[in-house]
Amino acid sequence: MDAIELELNGQRIVERTASPTTTLLAWIRQRGLTGTKEGCAEGDCGACTVAILEEEGTRRFRAVNACLMLLPMVHGKKIWTVEGLETAGQLHPVQEALVHELGSQCGYCTPGVVMSMFEACYRGDLVEPHQLDDQMCGNLCRCTGYRPIRDAARAVAGRRPSDRFLAALSGPTWAPASLSYAAAGQRFFLPRTEAELIELLGAQAGARIVAGGTDLALEVTKRFEAPPLLISLDGISSLAGCVDRGDHVFIGATTRLSDLETFARPALPAVERMLRYFGSRQIKHRATVGGNLVNASPIGDLPPVFLAQGATVHTLSAAGRRAIDIDDFFVGYRRTALLPQEIVTGVSLHKRRGPGVLATAYKVSKRQELDISTVAAAFVVELDPAGVVERARLAYGGMAATPARARGAEQCLIGQPWTEALIEAAASAVAKDFAPISDHRGSAPYRRLVAQNLLRGFYFETAVDPEPRHGPRPTGTLRPEVIR
Repeated sequence: MDAIELELNGQRIVERTASPTTTLLAWIRQRGLTGTKEGCAEGDCGACTVAILEEEGTRRFRAVNACLMLLPMVHGKKIWTVEGLETAGQLHPVQEALVHELGSQCGYCTPGVVMSMFEACYRGDLVEPHQLDDQMCGNLCRCTGYRPIRDAARAVAGRRPSDRFLAALSGPTWAPASLSYAAAGQRFFLPRTEAELIELLGAQAGARIVAGGTDLALEVTKRFEAPPLLISLDGISSLAGCVDRGDHVFIGATTRLSDLETFARPALPAVERMLRYFGSRQIKHRATVGGNLVNASPIGDLPPVFLAQGATVHTLSAAGRRAIDIDDFFVGYRRTALLPQEIVTGVSLHKRRGPGVLATAYKVSKRQELDISTVAAAFVVELDPAGVVERARLAYGGMAATPARARGAEQCLIGQPWTEALIEAAASAVAKDFAPISDHRGSAPYRRLVAQNLLRGFYFETAVDPEPRHGPRPTGTLRPEVIR
């Protein structure tokens, strides 16, 4: 296929001339659908939110940031904007609820709010209070109209009216061909199989690999860059999904973080806890597991969890497949052990659960939601029946040029009785394991103290629950009942 095909508000469209780095937001507005707004152009404000019908796996609507999606990324997708929700002149129940609750003030954020509520309307899994917070937290209202917005969201969440949108969730699927798109001197490929991908990697030297695109899109919207050659992994179904294989789980590289969060809730509590405040639902609907790893940011949120869990990173290239121990994956600032023309296909995690296993994860940032970590941490400690530490993996983000383990602190723990005095000794060792930098998120002394305090908190929190989870609406990293 040499043209982008998509469905917008029920209308099939073929696009042949737009630059591959045109954002979905810009393209929508160029077509006169100006209800979708640009606020921040970086996925923070939610004014650009639209809904996409996910047809692979469990069919559902996903609210996503149109400013963080390049137009070819929606090849073969069905998309709705706020203009497409009314039926025969009648407002959608979501729109009616927002009007009834007086949830629109200046109106700038309203279309994005409507589209996030639209997803909530057709969800069947909104059972915990925090899930509605998560659903709406990616939408800023500068008029401070949060209470009526929340009331409207609560009124429609999970309603699932019997309308054309509900019918779309069970209607015929659309499976377009692979995409090879060229315009404005740029090229974008969207293969559908691993074999096709390997062939492309060999033929298209220097291509950038993209999946969710939440980082790449910022290069376009903030730096005004135009990558000339992109290969997307989005269309390869074998790279997505989570599989429970008994003693371990396999997480595909293009698995969306929102899907991993759902899977992890019963199976991987530490992963689920880190993902709760990873970002907004719109971001988690696009960001991928592999992207978070390959980005190799020292403040990435998943790498400390994978380091603590002793993960294995699986890769693919024309030379075959490799398995890389997570300890060997990060080789320098934003550098990994991946070879040229090699991609991550997934991550496997052993289930470290059972008597004597203590595990959880922490994220400390200036805001509770939609913020980058100042310090992130994940810990796994295994005790023998006598309460002596047999194994310990203490991993941190934000403390070094790469996500890293506190190896000195680990050695301090191993072979010793699990006591408060031992934790104090290990906390002192943490201060020697790292030499963090000072920046606008936190000074080096602050980071060092936070890293120590998280280890202390881990001791007290796991004394109550060996795998602590967030409460319905936590306001801090540690649960209130364990703060002394």
